[in-house]
Amino acid sequence: MDTSASTAWWLLTGVLVAAELATGTFYLLMLALGAAAGAIAAHLGLGSSLQIGLAALAGGGATAAWHYHRMRSPRSAPAQSNRDVNLDIGQTVHVPAWKADGSARVPYRGAAWAVRYAGPGTPAPGDHVIVAVQGSELQVAPATSS
Repeated sequence: MDTSASTAWWLLTGVLVAAELATGTFYLLMLALGAAAGAIAAHLGLGSSLQIGLAALAGGGATAAWHYHRMRSPRSAPAQSNRDVNLDIGQTVHVPAWKADGSARVPYRGAAWAVRYAGPGTPAPGDHVIVAVQGSELQVAPATSS
């Protein structure tokens, strides 16, 4: 069976998309765009060197643009303090008393939780906001009164 150049490019595009789906590496999708550009060049009847050149230019350019975009975008917070990952972040707990080491036990969501002070200064009893969760311990800071 003879395969045309455009068919080979489309098969490469499909392999790259499948690899991206399996690995979750968005860069492979950019390379698949390059392979699609090579396929379009083959459909237009361009020579193999132009097909490869256009594929490299489109795939490399898309990869470089994506890398530049990722470097300029802000980093997300670590999972332990990211509200998108842990919905407890930002919730308020009432701490009736602190131990000397900056820890306490508080009722939260129907259970007693270990709490560690993560705010500035010395801990004082009162309302505190959860700023991070490490294992089964809540990291809290004083709640600001608005």
